[in-house]
Amino acid sequence: ANPGTEHLENKLVEQTWNHKIVCALNTSCRTAMGIKHIKVIGLLSLMYCVISLSAAGSHQKQSALTVVENNEQEEEKSEATVEDEQDSEDLEVFYPTDQWQTVRPGQAVPAGLHIRLNLQTGEKEAKIPDDEKESLSNMKYWKQGKRHGIMNTDAKSFTAQELKKALKKFKQETVPSADEEKLRKEKVKQVFRPIEEIKKEFKDLNMLIETDYEIIKKIVDKFNSSSSTLDEKIEALKNLEYYVHQVDNAQDLVSLGGFHLVINALNSTEPILKEHAAFVLGSAVSSNPKVQIEAVDGGALQKLLVLLATEQSVAIKKKALFALSSILRHFPYAQEKFLKMGGLQILGQLFQTKGMEQLRVRAVTLLYDLLMEKMLLHSTEAESKQMKEKISQYNQVNLLPVMLEQGWCTLISHLLTAPEHDTREKVLKTVDIIALSCKEEFNEDPVFNTTMFRLKSEYETLATAEHNVGEEDTYFMEILSTIENIMQQLNMVNSNSVFGLQ
Repeated sequence: ANPGTEHLENKLVEQTWNHKIVCALNTSCRTAMGIKHIKVIGLLSLMYCVISLSAAGSHQKQSALTVVENNEQEEEKSEATVEDEQDSEDLEVFYPTDQWQTVRPGQAVPAGLHIRLNLQTGEKEAKIPDDEKESLSNMKYWKQGKRHGIMNTDAKSFTAQELKKALKKFKQETVPSADEEKLRKEKVKQVFRPIEEIKKEFKDLNMLIETDYEIIKKIVDKFNSSSSTLDEKIEALKNLEYYVHQVDNAQDLVSLGGFHLVINALNSTEPILKEHAAFVLGSAVSSNPKVQIEAVDGGALQKLLVLLATEQSVAIKKKALFALSSILRHFPYAQEKFLKMGGLQILGQLFQTKGMEQLRVRAVTLLYDLLMEKMLLHSTEAESKQMKEKISQYNQVNLLPVMLEQGWCTLISHLLTAPEHDTREKVLKTVDIIALSCKEEFNEDPVFNTTMFRLKSEYETLATAEHNVGEEDTYFMEILSTIENIMQQLNMVNSNSVFGLQ
C-alpha cells in the first residue's frame, strides 16, 4: 500500500473515533445514538488506548543505552566504553566532529573546539581543530551535571600515589648539592661582574653615580668651605634651590646642617648671597612642616623681617617676602610669632616706600591667604582630636583685629586704583572678606566709593562684551560679581549712577 494513503486513512479513522467519543460524552448526542452504540464506542476506545500505549513502549525501547566494544588496542590494556544515543535530555550538549556543525541556542560547547560565526547564515558553528583530527577516534565526551568536556582516552593516567612519588622525586632533584651550588656561582661570576668593579670603572670614567643625599652633602661642603669663592657659593645656592623642592631633600639639608648655613647667609654682607639664600629658604619650607619648624626655631622669621624692614634692593625684599610667605602658610605657630614680632607693621611700611608696588600686592595676597585659612578651617566640623588642636592653634592668631588696628582697611582699598586686572582681582577678593569689619572705614572714604562705582561700570561693559563673543572663561563676570557682593555688604548707593544698588 502507498505509505501516504495509509497515513491519511489512519488520520481519518482517528478523527472519526475522536468525534464519536466526544459525542458519547455529550447528553444530546448520547440520546440520539442509543445506549448500545455508546457501549460499543466505549469498548473500542479502550482498545485504542491499549494499542497506543503499546506503540509508545516499543518506540521508547529504541532509545535505550547500548554497549559498544572498543576494537582498538591500547598499550597495556583494552577497555569497553558506553555510549549514549542522543535523547531529549542530551540535546543541551554539542557533540563535535571534524566538520563544521551549527551550535543551537542553549547547547553547551566543550572546551578546546574551533568556533566561528558563519557570516552567510549568521549562525555559530564549531568543530574539532584540524591538528586533532587524527585523535578523533580517541575522544570521549563526558558530562557531570552542567559541566561538559572532551577527554582523550589515549592519554596515560596516574594514580594519586604515583603523583605523590613523582612530586617527591622532583623536589629531591631540584635541591642542588653544595658542589652544584658552588659551580653555579662560578658560572654567574663568569657571566656577571661584581657591582664594586662596575663602580670603579664608572669612577675612572668620571661617571660616578650619586644619590641626591650625596650630591646635597657635596654642595653644602662646597658652600661652607672657606676656600670657596663668591661665585662658587652662589652656584652652590642655585644648585641647592633646585634640589630642596623635593620634601625629602629639604629634610636631608636640615640633617646635614646645611639649612642653618642658609639661614645664617641671610646676614651676609654680600647682597647677592642674601637674595639666593632667601630663595633657597623659601623653596625648602614650602609645604614642608618639619622644615618650617626648623626655620622658626632657627631664627629665620626675625632675619627675614629685618631684610624687609631695612633698606635693601627690591630683588632681596622680593625673595625675603617669598620665604616669609612660605613659612607662614598653614603654620599658625609661625603666624602667631610673626604678629608678636611686629611683622604686620613691617609689611605696612612697604606701602610707604616708592617702587614697592609689586611687593604691596604680594603682601595683600599673603594676608588674604592667611585669613582664608582660618575661615575655611572654622567652616569644617572638628571631629578628630588633631583637627580640634589645629583650630585651637588658629584661634590664638588674631590677624584681622591687628589689621584693623593698624589701618589696613585704607591701605588695601587704595590698591584698587591699580590698572592691572590681576591686581584688582586680588585686592577685591581681600576687600570682600574684610568688608563687614572695615564697613565704617570704607563708607567714610570718598576715594573708595568713587573707585568702586567706576570699577562696577567698567566691568559691566567688559562682562557684557565677554558674554557677546561667547567666551567660555567668565573672568570679568567673576570680578563683577565680587564688586557687587562688596557693595551689597556695604549698602552702597550711587544716586548719580544707574548701576547703584538699593
